[in-house]
Amino acid sequence: MSSSRSPQAGESGVWPAAVRALRHRNFRFYFGGQAISVLGSWIQQVALSWLIYRLTGSVALLGVTTFAALLPILIVGPLAGAWIDRRDKRRLLILVQGLLALQAASLAALTALDAIGPALIIAMSVALGLLNAFDTPLRQSQIGVFVDDRADLPNALALNAMLFNSGRFIGPPLAGLLLGLTSEALCFAINALSFSALALGVSRIRMPASPRAQGSIGEVFREGLRYVWTTYTARMQILILAVVNITASSYAVLLPVFAKDVFGGDARVLGWLWGAAGAGAFLGTIFLATRQRLRSLVKVVVGGAGVSALALVAFSYNTRMPVALVAMAAVGFGISVCNVGVNMLLQSAAPDHLRGRVVSFFSSTRFGLDAIGGLLAGLLAAQIGVQAAMAVEGVVLIVFFVWTLGIVQRLRAGVAAPTQR
Repeated sequence: MSSSRSPQAGESGVWPAAVRALRHRNFRFYFGGQAISVLGSWIQQVALSWLIYRLTGSVALLGVTTFAALLPILIVGPLAGAWIDRRDKRRLLILVQGLLALQAASLAALTALDAIGPALIIAMSVALGLLNAFDTPLRQSQIGVFVDDRADLPNALALNAMLFNSGRFIGPPLAGLLLGLTSEALCFAINALSFSALALGVSRIRMPASPRAQGSIGEVFREGLRYVWTTYTARMQILILAVVNITASSYAVLLPVFAKDVFGGDARVLGWLWGAAGAGAFLGTIFLATRQRLRSLVKVVVGGAGVSALALVAFSYNTRMPVALVAMAAVGFGISVCNVGVNMLLQSAAPDHLRGRVVSFFSSTRFGLDAIGGLLAGLLAAQIGVQAAMAVEGVVLIVFFVWTLGIVQRLRAGVAAPTQR
């Protein structure tokens, strides 16, 4: 990708290095719409968790619901990446936003009419997961097209993650406030409206149609799988991503139980705990946005796994809210630099024609293993207690972190020579 691909690449003058991707007009339109959409999604996620626990008091159901929402990404995601690489991604992205808005509006109506229950919540979560299996690789793979200089791609990915994590910081406390004043139904309705912002932003983007992959879906899928499996750095980065998300990311399933049973609070306490994790994740993306050398990201990714592991253990048996907020911020920071750092490394090394499929493997691992981890955490907490379950997750991740220290140098060498297998 060359900076000469579009005459608009530098039309906005000089931007600070930390936000240099915003000099691209198309990315600015995407960025604005994404900011509103992400905030709505976080408001819905917190409201849904609170609704489930308020109606049922079941920590296991929290895990099952998270599993139902994320499992389709693990199963369908890789094939979805092959399918979207054969389509007009920009038009498809707009269509998916409309379907996501319909899902959120349906959830709002069912909740407002008191017609919602565990079975319907799980069904709606499955529908959301299926849509996200297409939405996530669509959004991520298009970022490389929205910037006109490939050197700005890592910064664009970091800024995109910054939006996600700022929504994670602002959305949960806002959701807690809304839940205290109104109801879950209003939170779901707000999310339904938020998808129109991204659809509008993408509709304003001016760009030529992306080249489409040729061949059957099976052939296109196997080409992407071959690249990820035979490239050592990509394979190991996916492994790190998997272990971090099956352990550390499952904290989200357990937070409603900590908020109500350990800290004796309500939805506002849940919002503060989730918001603290979001604040840490936001700081992580700010840190990544200032990184300009890809090789340095390898140590950052491995270090993120270690930070989140230690913070999980520190949080597990603590009963003091200030310490809990700091620990949650550290968990969020560690997970963020690991997930976003891996995404930056994978997309920067991937050939343009394979990016949609590489992103689909990233997103299916990131969210699919999060689903499995959430299910396991919920079931484990039901058996041994929520605090012990959190401690077990942290100890497992500490053991894995120690193992990864032995492959750091080989990973750094692979980033320096990305064609090495």
